[in-house]
Amino acid sequence: MRISFTKMHGLGNDFVVIDGREGGVPAMTAPAAAALANRTTGIGCDQLILLEPSEAADFRMRIFNQDGGEVEACGNASRAVALLHGAPASVETDGGVIALEPVLGGARVDMGQPRFGWEDIPLAYAMDTLNMPVGWGVLENSAAVNVGNPHVVFFVEDVDAVALDQLGPEIEHDPLFPQRINVNVASVEGRDAIRLRVWERGVGLTRACGTGACATAVAAMRRGLVDREVAVTLPGGSLMIAWSEDDRIVMTGPATTSFTGTFEWNDYAGDAAS
Repeated sequence: MRISFTKMHGLGNDFVVIDGREGGVPAMTAPAAAALANRTTGIGCDQLILLEPSEAADFRMRIFNQDGGEVEACGNASRAVALLHGAPASVETDGGVIALEPVLGGARVDMGQPRFGWEDIPLAYAMDTLNMPVGWGVLENSAAVNVGNPHVVFFVEDVDAVALDQLGPEIEHDPLFPQRINVNVASVEGRDAIRLRVWERGVGLTRACGTGACATAVAAMRRGLVDREVAVTLPGGSLMIAWSEDDRIVMTGPATTSFTGTFEWNDYAGDAAS
């Protein structure tokens, strides 16, 4: 069976998008997702995105990380899906229903309300999530935010001075985070500007992370470091993040279609196709 896909990216965070809203796509499995995401033997991507019918929204978006693990949310993928869909839509994700719409050069996504309770992140035990009394090497005094998926944020003087490739996997797999964690290091450069690097759970260092930008912006706003609308600049480019008075996070930024193609399902899914 040949399956069509669209290769897309948001600020260099890239996706293989499979549109199964009309059916005809076999059930996705973690091994199949990992095989398709493999950059050497597969199509290659940070995340595989599967669109499906939904009873709760216009359609459902499922997100599989590079290691095949399914996760709750992906901001950059949401913008890519808005571009692919071509019209405003409500989208069911495992992190909740979000609203998206294409705009000139990209998309705007209502990411919903952030959550700050220790059990909402989740953490292994209770603690203050705005000023967490834990640390790893040079990284300490973090904040935790769930924006559909879990993030821990560290504010540092220079994001490039942090060995995130070493500390990222250590923090991701720390027992404090029973569902693992996305790791963000950020530098505040003004009331309206943040620089950010992200170690993504199940992926590693990425050029951009939309939910990481949302979580970092909200953490900075809660600490009074920035205003309620801020530009977050990652290695791949910038996103605008606003936290409205009604407690909703709105992310605006670019998305791009790279190419389209097809693949033979059995080449990647093996027994999963039967």
